[in-house]
Amino acid sequence: MKERVYNQDFNYTHNNPYHDRLSEFKHFVLRDKEGEKAQGHWNQTIFNKQAPLVLEIGTGFGHFMMDYCAKNPHINFVGMDYRFKRSFQLAKKLDAHPTKNFKYLRARGERITFLFGESEVDTLFYFFPDPWPKTRHQKKRLFQAHFLQSAYKILRPSGKFFIKTDHDDYAKWMLKALESDPHFDIEFKTFDLYQEYPDHFLASFSTKFEGIFLAQGIKIKALVLTSKKGTNGPLGSERPH
Repeated sequence: MKERVYNQDFNYTHNNPYHDRLSEFKHFVLRDKEGEKAQGHWNQTIFNKQAPLVLEIGTGFGHFMMDYCAKNPHINFVGMDYRFKRSFQLAKKLDAHPTKNFKYLRARGERITFLFGESEVDTLFYFFPDPWPKTRHQKKRLFQAHFLQSAYKILRPSGKFFIKTDHDDYAKWMLKALESDPHFDIEFKTFDLYQEYPDHFLASFSTKFEGIFLAQGIKIKALVLTSKKGTNGPLGSERPH
């Protein structure tokens, strides 16, 4: 499945009632391969507005998405998750959100190169992914060589990739993967975000999961990666959008 999901001929298969219920929000929710029809022209045909295109993989309960959209009404934000019931619950909240500068994908993170065109995304967020802690399950972790290649492809030259995790082993796994990765420079890294860098952008907000981890005394690990695409050309904006 992990390899197949990266292929052009991959098809979603499921029998979950929340898939159909999400159609109630079809004015901003795209399910499965529906979003892939927008590849390369999100700003033009989906948002009908030229603006920085921001993608969050693993939107979860949507706390960051809703807050960030409200604070940055000039952007085009795409939130993305794969859970059915959680996606439906978030869609209900998003439908009532006062800022309408977003779309939502119920789709798999491995499919980003089919969802977005080359260099179409300005900024990528990836917060508190499932760490799949058991050794036999670690092959299910999204952050691997194939995914890094996909992220590099869709990000603009010098685009930023912001990451947070509570899980020590997954953070080390990410750094290990980046050792041999030719696509990204590590601009920023920490194993204790709030203690070492309380003024950093990544410390300026807390997701629902993050609040739970912090209450338990768990240190937050964080990375900021910069795409090496266009390294010798003009640098992109330093702002996180």
